[in-house]
Order: sequence, then structure tokens, then C-alpha cells
Amino acid sequence: MAEARIVAETRTEFGKGAARRTRRAGKIPAVLYGHGTDPQHLSLPELEFKRIVREQGRNAVLTLDIAGKPQLALTKTVVAHPIRPYIEHVDLLVIRRGEKVVVEVQVVVTGDAVPGALVNQELNTIEVEADVSSIPESVEVSVEGLAIGTQIHASDVQLPEGTTLRADAEILVVNVIAAPTEAQLEAELDTEGAGVVEDQPETPAESDDEPAES
Repeated sequence: MAEARIVAETRTEFGKGAARRTRRAGKIPAVLYGHGTDPQHLSLPELEFKRIVREQGRNAVLTLDIAGKPQLALTKTVVAHPIRPYIEHVDLLVIRRGEKVVVEVQVVVTGDAVPGALVNQELNTIEVEADVSSIPESVEVSVEGLAIGTQIHASDVQLPEGTTLRADAEILVVNVIAAPTEAQLEAELDTEGAGVVEDQPETPAESDDEPAES
């Protein structure tokens, strides 16, 4: 994974109001910590940071320019607003060249199982350990031609050289099961609809409306 350079400014104001002002200025509130250093409160240019995450993923390695001094950092946590299209906060981890870090990487399922099979992806990310200079953006799991009943666990996932598994080896990643038949789907719909009582028209006696006063 390539490193991206970005200029970070030191923040001197804190709290919700200060964070809102930072975002209105087109920047993202961030905190840099790790390796026994005191946390540094920073702001990052929003558009540039979004581009880096879009290109490198959420484990992006950054070279921060803080008042002219470079600092290598790993994007640890990106908190996006649940509705609006902006990032609320970013946590950055101080890292050093040559060290290994534990990260969550995306699991990408490729290929098609045998006809009549349904592929359930049970895990979207998997925890691995890798050198900071070679963090994989994702890992692929091929289901091409797999038979019904096949299960792929974390220990079965092929990882890039230099990357080791940190997740539970027995955790289920992909489960290949028999696709439900049309009859089974119809029976399930009938079961879901059973016992449903339609709303009855409201009678005058049941109405919540009080008669108008004369």
C-alpha cells in the first residue's frame, strides 16, 4: 500500500462546537496517538482525505505534515455521519517503518458456486497482521465451482505473503448452501402471512374523535 502525504493542522479548540466549526471549514477533526506519545488533536483537509480513503481503503497509511515535521500514521478509525455525507472524526495511529500492525481488511468473494447453490458471506472483514508498508487493501475468497455444503473458515483464506491471520482460525467466512426452491419460498411467504388480521373499519363508537361542541 502506497503512502499518501497530507498536511495536518494542530487544533487548539475542542468540544462539539469546535468540531462543527472545523467541519464547516472543510476539515475533519482527528486525533493522533500511539507509541507512548501524548495525543495530538489535528484537522485534516476533508476532500483530500476522502480521496485517499477512496483510493487506499480505510487502512490508509499517511505521512502527516505537522508544522513541517513528517509523521507516519495509520488510519485506524473513520467515523462517518449516519445520514449526511461527511466524516465526523478520524483516529490515527502513530507507526514506524518496519513494524507490523493488526488491521481489519475487507473480504471479497469471487466466482460462482455450482448451479443450485447459494453463497452466504458470513464475514465482511477479517483481522490480519501485516507490515505497515504492505497492508493488503482486501483479501479474495474464490467460490468458483464449490459444491453445496462447502464451508470456508478463516484458516482457509489465502493471505498475501508477509500477512498473517489474527482472527479466530475457525470463524466461518463463507457458507455454500442449497438455494431454496420456489415451493419453499412460497411456503415461507404463506407462513409469514398466516395469522395476519386485517384492520377493520372503525365504527362510530370506536372513533377517537369527540363530537363538536355546539
